[in-house]
Amino acid sequence: MYRKGHFGVSLIVFAPIAFALLAFDRADLALVTGGTMLWLAMLPDVDHRIPGVPHRGPTHSLAFAALVGAAFGAAGVAVQTIAGGEIAVDVATITQGVSLGVAGFALGALTVVAHLLGDALTPAGVNFLWPLSGRTYTLGLWTADNAVANYGLLATGVFATGAAAYLGVAV
Repeated sequence: MYRKGHFGVSLIVFAPIAFALLAFDRADLALVTGGTMLWLAMLPDVDHRIPGVPHRGPTHSLAFAALVGAAFGAAGVAVQTIAGGEIAVDVATITQGVSLGVAGFALGALTVVAHLLGDALTPAGVNFLWPLSGRTYTLGLWTADNAVANYGLLATGVFATGAAAYLGVAV
């Protein structure tokens, strides 16, 4: 997929999260979460800029999603530790006890997984289980450069997020 298609897939994945956060009257967290997912939607494609790392290799795997999740989780733990009890109470109220570390891990990993899902729609597919397996998983629906598919995913993502926001606020 190209950038617009990946943005669309990220928005589709984000839509139920937006609904839940807005239903709990947390527009601030919805904005941060959605913004982060869009900002890092192309992160696995960093392999284009790293010599010796094949495209859709290590950075297009669940192992990379776990690594990014761990980095976000560590950042969440650091923020919660530095901020102390004030933020811990706020987070506990929002998430029924889920720490910023867990929330950070989920955000980081989900951001990468959304990218992988977009690439799995193309014939080239994704090796989700690298380095454990060399098998590529694909639905082969369209090529990565298909403009209709990329714009269609973007439009679907915008619609899904808009609908989720509308419904989340209405609840």
